[in-house]
Amino acid sequence: MKETTRLIIVAVGGQGNLLASKVLGEAALAIGVPMHMSEIHGMAQRGGVVESAIVFGPARSTIISDGEADVLVGFEPLETLRALNKCSAGTTVITNLAPTPPFTAAIGKGRYPELAEVTGLLSAKTRRLLAFDATALAKQAGNILSLNMVLLGALVASGTLPVPRDAVEETIRRKTKAAFVDVNLKALALGADAVAAMG
Repeated sequence: MKETTRLIIVAVGGQGNLLASKVLGEAALAIGVPMHMSEIHGMAQRGGVVESAIVFGPARSTIISDGEADVLVGFEPLETLRALNKCSAGTTVITNLAPTPPFTAAIGKGRYPELAEVTGLLSAKTRRLLAFDATALAKQAGNILSLNMVLLGALVASGTLPVPRDAVEETIRRKTKAAFVDVNLKALALGADAVAAMG
């Protein structure tokens, strides 16, 4: 494990990126792992991009420049592709494969790329690509809004972060609404299992 790990999380507004980042950050602090976090909110209420940058370890800045991300997590495949400039040949990418086409594509004014094209570009430029339908797993967990926890489970199972799964589970129990704890824990487990199945 590197001394400093730089993580970028990208999502469309409303997908739960900020809660996932908060849970991960609080889990790190609870076990004594130093971390710094920043967020960039696009037009989130209109489906714009929301980006979180989390740096684990003794870094002085939360700025992750082009080519510096150790890990990229994308809640939506096209947003993952848009963040590819943050990656290098050593980056691990975890992405949901269920698209949320932008408004322009939905009304026929733009083209949404084929998923094979997206995954091909991602895998060609990075070290490891973990791509799966996280939205389907969120539905399986009992709530499509648990997409963020599915991807968080995949992230902790990928072995790229200095934060173990049990610390994340404990933070979910303490910091998410009681009514959603069981669904969130199930979603986390499904995401972790998806990564384990990929080897």
